[in-house]
Amino acid sequence: MKKEKTIDTHIIDGAIRLATKAHEGVVRKGGSIPYIVHPMEAMVIVSTITDDQEVMAAAVLHDAVEDSDVTIEDIRSNLGTRVADLVSAETDSEVPGLTHIESWQHRKQTTIDRLSAASRDVQIVALGDKLSNIRAMLRDYHRLGDSLWQRFNEKNVDRHAWYYHQLVKSLASLSDTDAYQEFANLVEQVFPT
Repeated sequence: MKKEKTIDTHIIDGAIRLATKAHEGVVRKGGSIPYIVHPMEAMVIVSTITDDQEVMAAAVLHDAVEDSDVTIEDIRSNLGTRVADLVSAETDSEVPGLTHIESWQHRKQTTIDRLSAASRDVQIVALGDKLSNIRAMLRDYHRLGDSLWQRFNEKNVDRHAWYYHQLVKSLASLSDTDAYQEFANLVEQVFPT
């Protein structure tokens, strides 16, 4: 029997443990799927583009700072500066003086601009997140129709369409990947032009 190759996965293992604890007991919007499924799917998508464990670790932690008590410093002390910096680059910032809902357009435009100029590794983490999201949207749209948009803070489908079409443009440097091709295709299915 041939012995399987083993690798050191301590960075990914640590990221999964931290993400699992951060999202413990939380479900995805509008459903009963444990939230951890989304960051795990994002990590799997990223693994189709790169075998860089720090990029995969950032993908599994991409929502931890926004959605839990985990801080960038927690990530830095547990998994290193590069993972922390990649997660930080994928973390939405609140806009002073505006509520989360009021700041939607500004935050999304900031994301589009940031990703257009970001490193390939940051774009890969973002693509993992966004592809996972659009897959879920398409599944739920088939089941719920236009009522899907009521689960989001921003309920206007045209604004979501604008955002996702802009993301396709912002991430175009990844067009050599299957994940990007799937993303662009699904965005067109959910938001036909």
